[in-house]
Amino acid sequence: MKRLQVLLLVALSSTLLLTGCGKKEEVEEPVVAQVIEPQPELETDETGAKEETATDDDVPPEEGMVRSTLTNEWIDGDLEDARPISIMVPNDSSALPHYNLSKADILYECPVEGSITRSMAVIKDWEGLDRIGNVRSCRDYFVYWSFEWDSIYLHFGGPFYINDIVEKADTDHITGCSYGDKRTDAMFEGAFYRATDKKAPQNAYASADGINKGISKFGYSKTYRDGYYNADHFKFASSKAPNTLETYSDAVTAKEINMKPAYPVTKTSFTYNEEDGLYYRSMYGKPDVDAANNEVQLSFKNVLVQFTYHEVRDEKGYLAFQVHDTTRDGYYFTNGKGIHVTWKKTADYEPTKYYDDKGNEIQINTGKTMICIVEEGDSFDVDGASLQSDAK
Repeated sequence: MKRLQVLLLVALSSTLLLTGCGKKEEVEEPVVAQVIEPQPELETDETGAKEETATDDDVPPEEGMVRSTLTNEWIDGDLEDARPISIMVPNDSSALPHYNLSKADILYECPVEGSITRSMAVIKDWEGLDRIGNVRSCRDYFVYWSFEWDSIYLHFGGPFYINDIVEKADTDHITGCSYGDKRTDAMFEGAFYRATDKKAPQNAYASADGINKGISKFGYSKTYRDGYYNADHFKFASSKAPNTLETYSDAVTAKEINMKPAYPVTKTSFTYNEEDGLYYRSMYGKPDVDAANNEVQLSFKNVLVQFTYHEVRDEKGYLAFQVHDTTRDGYYFTNGKGIHVTWKKTADYEPTKYYDDKGNEIQINTGKTMICIVEEGDSFDVDGASLQSDAK
């Protein structure tokens, strides 16, 4: 802390012009003491982010606003305890463009059968959205990621592998059709509708009105359930002192993140924009835009790549991913740089935590986060260099 500095500004005698007879008179100005307040110092912590002693970062821009536990952005206080939705989204070229995915706080992408990927959008502020998706079927490993946010899970059926997980008593889900062996648990077609500007199966969408009807039908809570949601999910750096990764000597430059080696069909990639500090997502070599939001391209402050053990279940190519693990690794990208990380998830409703190579939980930056799940053994490219798992 800097010492208080007191500047004594002593004014020299000056002459002032008097009105009237034009006679000059000398006037002595008083001594003025000006106190300069001490400025907060920034200290670098072990994670590479800078901590500030000032509390300005905790002052909301408007009364009643709170920090989102998903993005650390300021949100309306009425949303603080509101449960998000997690909605399954296809990544087939015929499904594009999506609607309202730019509203997602967290977006997951993970391979499914046929070498294609599927996404899951976690949206905290979903009320008022009239077209979300489109919506496709469930894969059980996505449900475990939805648990981390105590979200209401939305899907359009799925293979019988999902039966056990979606029919757990504590799984709040809504499906638009039967699944597995014709089971109908939590089926409510009224939560979804078919659009006329696309062909089936890519024309199913959800709406806030329909979701609310489904929630009412099944008696789900719209606020976080006691004992289910762990708000200590991401560890955020201060928005005024972001984590630049500059203190990591092994940080790599990351202007272009190309997931094509791991996602050969969608060819998902991210391009860093230095002007706003965001990574912009592309698919099939074109910007991934939101058709409901003036064709804005999806962008993220944080990109996490998570290598995950997987197995092929059957001759149809259905996959299984080991989402509970403490031995796998990945990478974290932000502000045009990236570092190697490890990740741990120990229980269904426990968050996935990410750590640097010194064992410190990483601090991620305020904003939206993209999480790319990659089959262990696959690789991806960063600025032309191939990266793969270093886990032993």
